[in-house]
Amino acid sequence: MIEVASALFRYLQLVSSMLLIGGCVFLAIAEQKGFPSGHTWPTRLKKTFPWLAVTLLLGLFGLLATTTAQATGVPDNAWSPQAWLEFLRKTRVGFIWTLRAASALAVLVIVLYVRIFPPAQWRYVTGASAAGLTLAFGSLASHSAAEEQAVLATVTYALHLIAASVWFGGLPGVILVASTTTTESTDDRSRAGEVLNRFSAMALPTMIAIVVSGLIVADRMIDTNYAGLVATTYGWLLIVKLTLLAIILIIASRARSVWVPSLRQSLETAAVGGLKLRTWVKIEFVLAIILVIVATLLANAVPAKHDVIDNWPYPFRFSIDANWVDPLVRTIVLTGLVFLFTAGITIVLGRKKQWGTSWRITVPTVLGILGLGATLYPLSVQSYPETYRKTPVPFDAISIANGVDLFAANCTPCHGPQAKGNGVLAKTLPKQPIDLLTEPHTAMHTAGDFFHWLTYGRFNGIMPAFGEKFTEEERWDLLNFLHANSRGYQSRIITPRILSEQPFLATPNFSYTAHDGSSGTLKDFRGKQGVLLVLFSWPESHARLDQLRTAASTITGKNTAIVAVPMTDLPPDELGAIVRDTPFPVVTQGAREISSSYALFRRTLSIPDLFGEGTRPKHMEFLFDRFGYLRARWIPNGDGVGWTDMTLLTQQITQLNLEREILPPPGDHVH
Repeated sequence: MIEVASALFRYLQLVSSMLLIGGCVFLAIAEQKGFPSGHTWPTRLKKTFPWLAVTLLLGLFGLLATTTAQATGVPDNAWSPQAWLEFLRKTRVGFIWTLRAASALAVLVIVLYVRIFPPAQWRYVTGASAAGLTLAFGSLASHSAAEEQAVLATVTYALHLIAASVWFGGLPGVILVASTTTTESTDDRSRAGEVLNRFSAMALPTMIAIVVSGLIVADRMIDTNYAGLVATTYGWLLIVKLTLLAIILIIASRARSVWVPSLRQSLETAAVGGLKLRTWVKIEFVLAIILVIVATLLANAVPAKHDVIDNWPYPFRFSIDANWVDPLVRTIVLTGLVFLFTAGITIVLGRKKQWGTSWRITVPTVLGILGLGATLYPLSVQSYPETYRKTPVPFDAISIANGVDLFAANCTPCHGPQAKGNGVLAKTLPKQPIDLLTEPHTAMHTAGDFFHWLTYGRFNGIMPAFGEKFTEEERWDLLNFLHANSRGYQSRIITPRILSEQPFLATPNFSYTAHDGSSGTLKDFRGKQGVLLVLFSWPESHARLDQLRTAASTITGKNTAIVAVPMTDLPPDELGAIVRDTPFPVVTQGAREISSSYALFRRTLSIPDLFGEGTRPKHMEFLFDRFGYLRARWIPNGDGVGWTDMTLLTQQITQLNLEREILPPPGDHVH
């Protein structure tokens, strides 16, 4: 009940603010055009202003009451002024509400002044500005304000609301002015046409601002979860909103191009045009009211990018990544785009050449259907209920190391020791296992797809089902291993020299405890320091560790931490010899998981290591930038002298320190 009341009050304050902004702007236009004061429509429009201002205040107070009850979890606090005061005093949302209430009070004072005193353009502009502040302050408590780059997101959202208000709030004025076209006075019709022309001219850039800002806001709320458009409440509401907006734009276009210009023509033409204008603008206004209701629900819905799609309801999805590698698919899709482009041309051509109605409808429709079919069908792939399920298990060294063990014990006979599809049983199977190492299958399919295949099997039992053999967490561990294995193959192009400003490889997080009592995760360094991760063997790495001890102060002085990880279990006496006088942490807990997962990143162009069990190098070093991406790697048996030249290593670190953030931080889960 509280949620319903909150949505109602949110709608009341939103629609009253929008009507006040648009009404004031419309009257400012009419005032500039000097519409005769003898007409009653400006008075009728201004009479609504005080009521709208009071409704705005009531909506805000209702919103305060319901928000207080929701925030405290006590429904009775909706009726407690004391709880309201505590909420206002102690919360950021309460402070924002205070700013909004102050703006709303200013709106009430201004509209009363406008109502009593003679009309003046500056008074209307002041009223619209005060009402606009109410909306702008409200955007500070929206979903946009909680996003990264919150200032830009909030300004965009506020612009969207204010631009929508100028259009929506001006529609009642359009309806009232259009009613004056029933008079036989040519002067009245002419002045009405002037006002409506001016509003129409302003409405075009306003609509552009609404559409552009709305798309930016929607893109932020969806992010990369485009499946959420047809599988979440937010997505469906957004589709309804866009559909309503498309219909409204069609009506507005017709009004701008046909009905408003007709007001300056003959009496008969003006009367017909005025009637159609009034009728369709009323329809537009009703649709706009519904649109604002949908927008209110949208503002309360969980953004699509944060919503969970546990059960994908369709047997297919569209994916460019999974299909675009096929030349035939590319050809068919491009052909479909040509059909769609041609359909658009025939619409324009049909209007110019004045084709018959049946031709103007049939030809573009047929071309459009052919174009959509040719464009979308080749991009469709089979999907499952789990296709868009988010991975509950983090992409980290513990999960990957467990996945390595599970794969080795259960999957290598068919898929081979490195998941290349070349196991000892592969040739005996009616369908050859796919290459999960060198082919980009993990990028082409979702994590949920792989989870479904692991759970239920594939190809009529050729790949067995592991749903009963493995726990759900173990299946996600296997999936994390497959992703790490594929990324490890991508790492073959990484060398001891960084690719300037080209981060691309996100590697697994890990947890550790070191000999000096320190502990943490790789992610802890993000945004603060670069990291030199050293995987070593003993005694093979003895000389290199001595060199790093000597150079440690130089490296750490360049804002780069050193973390050393033994690749095998070491006896206490050997570990003691290693950590003695070592100025950087040597991992004692978590080493097995780290070395097992990062051994997957051992491949180089000169040593692709694609067949057999694979040989782990005795020593590997990885250099991460401070934003979490693997940027350089040194493997002595593949790269030669490399970072034993400390000048080269310090040059790479210095170069990384000069770089700005290029990509967002790596995700904690695979997708």
